[in-house]
Formats: sequence, structure tokens, C-alpha cells
Amino acid sequence: MKNTFTKMIGVEYPIIMAPMFLVSNTAMIIAALENGITAAFPALNYRTDAEFRAAIAEIRSKTTKPFGVNLIVNKSNFKYPGQLKTCLELKVAFIITSLGSPQEVIEKCKGTGIKVFCDVVDLKYAQKVEVLGADAVIAVNSNAGGHAGDISPEDFIPLLKKNLKIPVISAGGVATGKQARHALELGADALSIGTIFIASTESPVSQDYKNALISYGARDIVRTTKLSGSLCTVINTPYVQSLGTKISLLERLMHSNKRLKKYFKLMLAIKGLNLLEKSAFGASYKTVWCAGPSIEYIHSVRPVKEIIQTMVKEYQQ
Repeated sequence: MKNTFTKMIGVEYPIIMAPMFLVSNTAMIIAALENGITAAFPALNYRTDAEFRAAIAEIRSKTTKPFGVNLIVNKSNFKYPGQLKTCLELKVAFIITSLGSPQEVIEKCKGTGIKVFCDVVDLKYAQKVEVLGADAVIAVNSNAGGHAGDISPEDFIPLLKKNLKIPVISAGGVATGKQARHALELGADALSIGTIFIASTESPVSQDYKNALISYGARDIVRTTKLSGSLCTVINTPYVQSLGTKISLLERLMHSNKRLKKYFKLMLAIKGLNLLEKSAFGASYKTVWCAGPSIEYIHSVRPVKEIIQTMVKEYQQ
């Protein structure tokens, strides 16, 4: 499984444990790094810069392996400037940019040794970030959990490989070694894998959330714009069904207003993130759990080490 990506980052397997809002914690990151893959966590998982720095310090106290940070780079994330400054100062191995222009991140990381990987959902944007100087793209396909794309991995990976010179990291639809081999054979240089790790021993989410990952299947995954205004995949719980998956007419009008759009999106995001946090860590009838279709392959809660080892063994077989 050694390739361009493993040499670039310095890992055994071309896999990133995907950054997952609220879910990714230091225990998961450390376990991933010590078992041959790399990992990233969202800077927004920490409320203060001190907590953010403490998390990086904790990981580095346990392992010398490389890891990254996910930054939301649009204007609604008012913590972004400080988070970028911390990443630069502490020299994380790589930054994953999402939901906005990565230009500033790329420019400031140039010459520091910090790699920049950019989430993309179409060829046009992928070509744009390549021109800006991105080190790789993360091809968020239609099977991804969280903020998913619209193009299948079978179409998206070859399209990007044909038109880009930088590495392509496929995000979405991988939970087994067989699926990992399929994505790499399509041309992916690496894989960003998230959902299956939510059901890990190290994951901080509630047992109810983990049980849902086991009991629900791929057919129970729906897309909603109710959380942040952007499409997000969630488990179709009774509460999600009652809530609906599309923003209202009033919300659409506010979203299209140039003057109000930024404030409305921020308000919607805060409301949605609070709902996700309550659902992830406590029992409530208002359950909104993020996940991708790969929950179909989750049958038990296992340590991160076992999840990785099983995937590698299946890949080799």
C-alpha cells in the first residue's frame, strides 16, 4: 500500500482518519497514528485556543507520527484566523480546508513544510485549488458522511486523476478492505475514512449513537440542509423525519439575500451544531446523528486498532 501519499506524509497505509465534528478526539487520533495511518481533527472541536493547543500537545506527548487539522475557512467561522495561526506556529503535518477558499491557508503554509489538502466536490473547484498550490485534493463523493458531494467515486476519482497532477484522496464509501482496494484501483492516492471510526471504543459519542450506527443501514441515510444550510448526511431517525430535510421558504429567501446571507448561515450553523452536540452526547428525542452509507458495514463497537487491522487484512486478501 506504499505510494505517493504514504511517502508524502510518512505513514504505512494511505489512509486518513477523517476529521469529524464533535467526534474526533485525541484518543482516536493517537490510536490511528500508532496503527499505521494518519488522522486529522476539526479545530472547531475545541472551544478555546488553549484547549486546541492542549490537544495537539497531548497527541505529541504520545506519538511522533504526523497528523493534521481541519479548518472551516469560510467567513462564518470567526475562529478561523486564530486557528490558522496556531496550526502554523505548532507546525501540524497538514491542514484540510473545507467550505471556503483555501488561498490564505495555502499561501501561509508555503515554505513551512505544512501540506494543504482541500475538500472538493467537482472538477472545476479541484482545478482551482490546484492552481492555488494545494498539495492534494480530498474528493468528497456521493457516499461520504457529513457534507457529501454529488458524484459517485467511480466517476469522480477517474475524472480528477485525468485532469489533475496533484494526489487525489477519496472521501466516502469505504468501510472494508475490499472497498479500500476498489477506491485505490480507481486511481485514488489515499482514502479519507470517517463513519466506521465513530463506532470505535475510543470514540466519545454516546452509546445510543453507536447503537444507531449498528442498527441502521445505508438505506436509512438521508441528506438534510437543516443543520448548516449545506447538504449534510444524517441517520433518518424519527426526529429527522418530523423535522424534514429541506430549509423552509423563509430560510431560502434569507439564504439568497446578499446582505443577510452571512448572518443567516452563521445562525443556522450554530443552531445545527448545538443540536448535533446534544444528540451526540446525551439521550434525547431530538436525535440528529451524522453518518454515511458505510454504516451498512458496522456490526459492533471495536477499538480503532482492530478496525484498521481488519481493513488491512481484508485489503490484502
